[in-house]
Amino acid sequence: MQILQDKKIVLGITGGIAAYKTPELVRRLKDQGADVRVVMTDGAKAFITPLTLQAVSGHQVSDSLLDTQAELAMGHIELAKWADLVLIAPATADVIARIRAGMANDLLTTLCLATSAPIAIAPAMNQQMWHAKATQENIAALTAWGMHIWGPGAGEQACGDIGLGRMLEVEELVNLTSDFFADKYLENQHWVITAGPTREPIDPVRYISNHSSGKMGYAIARAALSAGAKVTLISGPVALEAPIGCQLIQVTSADEMHQAALAQATDCTTFVACAAVADYKVANIASEKIKKTNDAMQLALVKNHDIVADVAQLKDKPFVVGFAAETQDVEHYARGKLMRKNLDLIAANDVAKENQGFNSNDNALTVFSSIDKTEIPLANKQQVAKQLVALINQHYQQKHKVNS
Repeated sequence: MQILQDKKIVLGITGGIAAYKTPELVRRLKDQGADVRVVMTDGAKAFITPLTLQAVSGHQVSDSLLDTQAELAMGHIELAKWADLVLIAPATADVIARIRAGMANDLLTTLCLATSAPIAIAPAMNQQMWHAKATQENIAALTAWGMHIWGPGAGEQACGDIGLGRMLEVEELVNLTSDFFADKYLENQHWVITAGPTREPIDPVRYISNHSSGKMGYAIARAALSAGAKVTLISGPVALEAPIGCQLIQVTSADEMHQAALAQATDCTTFVACAAVADYKVANIASEKIKKTNDAMQLALVKNHDIVADVAQLKDKPFVVGFAAETQDVEHYARGKLMRKNLDLIAANDVAKENQGFNSNDNALTVFSSIDKTEIPLANKQQVAKQLVALINQHYQQKHKVNS
């Protein structure tokens, strides 16, 4: 069953340009099984019509506190009691301020006062408005009250500015809504996850690296967060935004990742080494750009630390999961690494196959323990990550049951 199956969501839409994305948001939430009722402010109707939202939601749109027909049945109270979640997207600086002030001068703010359901706010405004002291104080107050602040994102804005203030993309909001309702079976666990490539410098302008995009590691971080874990994500250089709610530690080289991993691994329950760490680094890094003077150039390389093996050798080691990206004899090499590095599990994938592994949005894994193996078939990396996280927890619980 889908996580959002039969969940009742009130979507509050306010007067920001990002309102044009809300029909897609409604559609995607319904695709996940949710029942969505829309409440619009007068400002929202300047950007998107109630008729459009009615068509995609399948319900009449509520847009007035003074609608006599609706208020015969105390419509705002009915909606407030009906909701499992109130999601305000986009949430302008104005509506954020009015909610913080406890105002009830339209249907949406009245509903926020009248509901006992959790409220999630997806801010959307100019970057200067987002950074304004008043807005930040309002956000801090709403957070302290227990409201969930989803975003904002960074990037180019409708006004031409660049910075924080964009409403999160529809996919991100759907994921966060699913995460909110997901089973928190990893509660009280702390996962440390490495992701992405490392860059080993040759000189000030060149480096050795690989094709890792970080997508798999970031998907695992999101899945672990969704399941209730505290997550620390140690990431090499990637073009991805870290999942909301995780602690992000950005590194560049294998040495930096090694140092961060050992520091974090002493205080975690599960360590997942998903990063594609360079096996070697340049022995002598040039202090200035190397000039092209000869037809050939030789570089002396030395081994980098084996991060996952070093974590697995800690005295009070966490549950350690490695990754093996192979192009041939996948099971042979994966099982060899599992035993040699003292791992609890290893997830192997064949990166020689098309449409999976590095840079792809899809992946397939074979997960090996010392006694069995489990196939996770080709699927979107987020779906693969959810299955992998559940499998890791299953083995984690079995190990602790045996040792208890």
